[in-house]
Amino acid sequence: MRMIIATLLATASIFSPLNSFAQSADVEATIKAVDVNALILTLDDGKAYKLPEEFNFEGLKEGVKVLVFYTMVDDSRIVNDLEII
Repeated sequence: MRMIIATLLATASIFSPLNSFAQSADVEATIKAVDVNALILTLDDGKAYKLPEEFNFEGLKEGVKVLVFYTMVDDSRIVNDLEII
């Protein structure tokens, strides 16, 4: 019985809906551009970061230094949190 449960748990972990390739990271940089309509934030590191629809753009403009916490999903950087420095 224990062997069956262990096998089921191992199989479930392999096929879990969580993307095991998603990586969380953070970056400190200066905002280069903000596209409110496309929900894209471009930093001076040359990379674009996707923002959630309910994101508050207050205080975000070119030249502002930020700390961005993001997750890599399918070659896209998805912003989890952002702090103005």
